[in-house]
Order: sequence, then C-alpha cells, then structure tokens
Amino acid sequence: MRVWIACLLFPACLIAQSESFETLFQHGAEAMRSGQLEIAVADFQKCITAEPNFPQTYLNLGLIRFQQRRFDEAAALFTKALRLKPGLRGADLFLGIAEYHLDNYQQAIPALKKAVELEPSNADALMWLGMSELAANDAAAAATDLGKAAKLKPKDVDVLYHLGRAYMQLSKDTYERMYQTDPKSWRVHEVLAESFKEADRLDDAIKECQIALNMKPDEPGLHQMLGEIYWKQNNLENAETEFQKELKIDPENFSAMYKLGTIEIERSKPEIAANLLKQVLREHPESREARYQLGRAEAQLGQTNAAIADFLEVTKGSGPIAPGTLQQCYYQLSQLYRREQRLEEARMALNTFARLKQQADAEQERKLEDKLKRSTEPQQ
Repeated sequence: MRVWIACLLFPACLIAQSESFETLFQHGAEAMRSGQLEIAVADFQKCITAEPNFPQTYLNLGLIRFQQRRFDEAAALFTKALRLKPGLRGADLFLGIAEYHLDNYQQAIPALKKAVELEPSNADALMWLGMSELAANDAAAAATDLGKAAKLKPKDVDVLYHLGRAYMQLSKDTYERMYQTDPKSWRVHEVLAESFKEADRLDDAIKECQIALNMKPDEPGLHQMLGEIYWKQNNLENAETEFQKELKIDPENFSAMYKLGTIEIERSKPEIAANLLKQVLREHPESREARYQLGRAEAQLGQTNAAIADFLEVTKGSGPIAPGTLQQCYYQLSQLYRREQRLEEARMALNTFARLKQQADAEQERKLEDKLKRSTEPQQ
C-alpha cells in the first residue's frame, strides 16, 4: 500500500521557544513540504541541538527518513518523539509501519494497536495492524482487524486483498488443526475437496469428495458439493445424478433443488425443471434467479404467456439478481414477443438488452483498466 506523507506543521508557539528556533523549525517544515528533504534534515537537526526535548522535530525528521525508506532511522526517531510525548499524533502509526518494513512484526503490533486506540476509525492503521498480525502468524487477529478496516473502506482494494490473505491463512490453519486432531476424519477430505474446487483442481476435488462420501454416504451437503464440481466441469449428467442423491437425503435442500432444475433445462427436461423450480418459488417467492429459470423452462415447454409473465416479474422484482441474468431475461422476452408477433415490445426488450450489455461491457473494461493501472503503479 502506498503511504503518502504529508508534512506535519506543528507551530512552535505550542511551547516557549526562541525566535531562531521557531524560524528554523518553520523553514525545515517548508523545505520538507516542498520536497527539499536534505535542507529540511539540516534544519531539524539544528532544531534538535537547540531544543532537544521538542517531540515534533523528531517526528518530522522521522517522516523524512521514512520517505527515504531509511526505516531503521525513522523508527528510532519516532520512538524518541513518543518518549517525549506519548500519543503524539501520527508517531505510533508510522513507527508501526516502519517496524513492519524492518520485519519487526512483534514491535510493529503494539505501536499500531496504540495508533488504533487513538484513532479507532483510521482504516490505514487497522490495515497495517492486520498485515503485521498476519506476518506474525496470527491470522485470526489479522482477519478481525482487516475486517474492521474493510467496513471503513469497503472498496479499498488493498484492504480487501490483505483480508483475503488473512481468511486463506485462517482456513489453512483450521485445516491443519483438524488434520492433527483426526487425520482419518471424513471432514478432512471434505475440506480438501472444497479447497481443490476453489483452486480449480477439479479432478482432485472429485477424488476427495468421493472419499468423504465413501466414509459418510448419507451426510447432507456432500452430494451437492460433488454435483457442483461436476457442473463446473460441464459434466451435467453426473451433476444431475449427484443433485438427485442430495435431494433424497435432504428433500428440502432448495439450493440443490434450484441447481438441479437449472441443469434439467440444459438437459432438455423442461417439465421436470418446471416442477422443481415451482417448489423452490413456493418456499422462496422472492428469488428472481429461480423465476428466470422457470421462465426458461416454460419457454421450452411452449408455454409462451406463462414464460413472458415470469420474465416480466423478474424485471420488476427488487431482490438480488446477477446482471447477466437480467440481460438474458430481456433477450428471452424479445424472442418470445417476436414469436407472438408483438414486434414493438420485442424491439423495446431487445434495446434494453443491448443497453444493459453495453453498460456491463463498459464496467468490465473500467475494472480491467483499473487493474492494469494498479499493477503498473510503483508501490511504497
């Protein structure tokens, strides 16, 4: 994460100083602000000689050394400033970051905790604290503090990146404890299957899931996981079988029911799909995704009016829906209206589809440009 250092101007009138000290301090601060760092260093060193107990001088000099990436000198200067004035604003934060860069994580953590204590809503302090805790192998604490930072800055990519790292490490630590406790447990194979699935090692995921099922064949959720892996491989026949087995174990697993219904549409079994999706909607009438899939099944069955009604309900709904699903809903409507010779409505639906697609493409392009820009920016 880039750290931008703003020159901290601390009026010398805060304490009784000679006019020459005030002039030196202000001159050093102005030089620091304008990027003339060595001139600022010379002025602040003269200030220390004149007034060795003025904490802001050490802080400003520390910020210069920090900016020059001379982190050992910076840490010593921040420490001196805090000895003279505990809680001096900014000193604990930059001391913690300097210690982090020096790989002194156990020294960084207390300084950053103090910075957070002084400013609980400082997302940068929370992020650096979480990064230090993660580097010190305390993933649980890191996840907590990075989670707080993410609430304060929900769109900060750096915070989200490190939060993801913390969760991954926490998951790994949990798995290792599980394995040490009972290496023969079916749960170990379930966790391995999930991790392989997330890493797109699908053949390995299938093997681990099958081992877990051999050990625990009636465990709810295992057949669904295996079905999802097969679906990810586009092996719809095996996916269908696994979701069917899941529903025999847990007939009210509406997630498996929805997924099986969607697969049955792809396998040209619209009547079975419609029955499954209607069951889902009786339990979850707000589900726009299930309503969309029901519309697809009805369209395959030739139930044009019912399909149009369901697609329209999707477009008017307020529940969550994937942007791509909403696009396809308007495309499906355009085709059904055309089939019914309702040409004006077909044109309007197709125009809406084109507009949504254009917006989605533009957003995707913007995200790609942002990603490329971040990858080429120098990091400090």
